Amino acid sequence: MPSQETIIVRDLGRQDYLPVFEAMLGFTEQRGVGTADELWIVEHLPVFTQGRNSKPEHLLNPGDIPVIDIDRGGQVTYHGPGQLVIYVLIDLPRASRGVRDLVSAMENAVIKLLGDYGIEANARADAPGVYVDQSKIAALGLRVKRGRSYHGLSLNVDMDLEPFQRINPCGYPGMTVTQLRTLGINETLPTISEQLSALLASELGYNARVYESAGPAIGQASNNS
Repeated sequence: MPSQETIIVRDLGRQDYLPVFEAMLGFTEQRGVGTADELWIVEHLPVFTQGRNSKPEHLLNPGDIPVIDIDRGGQVTYHGPGQLVIYVLIDLPRASRGVRDLVSAMENAVIKLLGDYGIEANARADAPGVYVDQSKIAALGLRVKRGRSYHGLSLNVDMDLEPFQRINPCGYPGMTVTQLRTLGINETLPTISEQLSALLASELGYNARVYESAGPAIGQASNNS
C-alpha cells in the first residue's frame, strides 16, 4: 500500500490537451487500492474545454482555437500557454475526503499562494474558483469515478488573456479574468508550480512530495502493494 502521507508530483511540460485528458482518464480507470495519489502539472496548448453542463451560448467566438467536450463538471473555460494546470488524482475515500473538501483545498492553496505575494483573494460559494477584486484568476473543475478524482485547477500566470473574451468564462457573461503578471507577480511558471503544488499537497494533508518524470507510461496506474 502507498503511504497516505506521500503524493507523487509529475511535471508533464507543455502538452496538447486531449492526450493528457485521455491519460488522466486511463490512470483513473486503471488505478487500484495500491495506486499512489498524484498531482500532474501541465501547461496546455490553446484549447477551449466544455464540461458536461456546458451550454453552447457560452461559447461566443472560438475562432481557430479547438473546442473539446469533456466529462468534468462546469461550463466552458480556456487553457493556454502561460497558465498553470494541476490535475488532482486522489483516492478520496482512502484520503477521508469528500468532493467539497477537495474543492476547498484547491481554493485555499491558491488563496494562500496569492497571500504570500501580498494579494488578497477569495473563493465564492456561487462560482467555484478564486477571485481577486471580482476578477477570476483560478478555475476549478472535477470529476469523480468510483471515489477517485481527476481534472483539477488552472491558475493564470503569464498568458494571453484575449481568448477568454471569446467565451463566457465558466458560464458567467461579463466575468473579467486576471493573472499573476497583471497583479505585479512576475515569477516564472516553474516557480509558481513548485509553490502551488507544495501548498496544495499540504492542504490535502500530505507531508511529502515525490517528483517523478512523466515517462512513456504516463496515464498507466502503478498498482504497487
